[in-house]
Amino acid sequence: MTVTASRPKAGPAATDSAATVEFRGLRRAFGATVALDGLDLTVRPGELLALLGPSGCGKTTALRMLAGFERPDSGEILVDGEDVTGVPAHRRDAGMVFQSYSLFPHLSALDNVAFGLRMRKVRTAERRARATELLDLVGLGDQAGRYPHQLSGGQQQRVALARALALRPRVLLLDEPLSALDAKVRLTLREEIRRIQRELGITTLFVTHDQEEALSMADRVAVMHGGRLEQIAPPAELYGRPATAFVAEFVGTMSRIPGDLDGSTVEVLGRRLPVDGDAPATAEVDVLVRPEDLRVAADASGTARVTAASFLGAVVRLTVRLADGTEAKADLPAHEARALAVGDAVTVTPREQPVLVAERAAR
Repeated sequence: MTVTASRPKAGPAATDSAATVEFRGLRRAFGATVALDGLDLTVRPGELLALLGPSGCGKTTALRMLAGFERPDSGEILVDGEDVTGVPAHRRDAGMVFQSYSLFPHLSALDNVAFGLRMRKVRTAERRARATELLDLVGLGDQAGRYPHQLSGGQQQRVALARALALRPRVLLLDEPLSALDAKVRLTLREEIRRIQRELGITTLFVTHDQEEALSMADRVAVMHGGRLEQIAPPAELYGRPATAFVAEFVGTMSRIPGDLDGSTVEVLGRRLPVDGDAPATAEVDVLVRPEDLRVAADASGTARVTAASFLGAVVRLTVRLADGTEAKADLPAHEARALAVGDAVTVTPREQPVLVAERAAR
């Protein structure tokens, strides 16, 4: 996918330019623990790139290296082609928003936003005008005089975002900024962050372990595992065509169903399907199938049985035990699922499309 950066708007809230960020061969170990194992990654000008992965995968280490809080054991970090690997954090021209807000409790919202400008000796009138504009941008213009303890968690994070943007950074860094908020506030704030990022056209690196957050906000998502990059792709491609079994099972729900591999096709649940991507050098494999790609139909002579049903609104997610004891998840439209009950015998068939296969897991 080609990402086109929007032109930054004029005024104190806008960035001067959209930067390109490159990680080249970054390695970092903490004792025997390898946090980054040769990370190569490029963030395009003006895009929002999400680093997604489980705890300990290296995503936060990569972000902190870009911020200047960590140094790699080897490798380089470039911003617009300039090597900033050894540049101190305060000279990185990056704005950072932390999970914990990190606001000064004794300063008002306006003064928190203006703090960095005051440290740079920007004139009082100018810094107040810029801070006021940024508070308006994040929807808190009427809360300028309030202190952090008088603001909700979502409002505090908006102030933190405005403060990060006050110095017109070339790069915006977001370190799991929504994880401390409740679900409704998270949903609202992620939409606001995306709106502001697009309006300013600022290059943004966003760290999260929440797949829904990453898929809904990012232009591209980089999935990390064990200090390495597993796959980087736009959200729809990442979900629909995962490159590895790890990505397939980490992003969204995926069932492993035993299949028999024969060359470039695999037989699974009575159908022979083409294999998508590489296949292991073994005949006995697991076929990875998403819930929406399985069809379930009532069949008195069927060898599978419904063992559970969860109502999810427009769809019902069924858990089905197959003849060999394997359990699979299948999503049915709610009106179709009404005809099925726990304990019913059913037939299960996969959608006819290429599938990802992996070495068969021990059961």
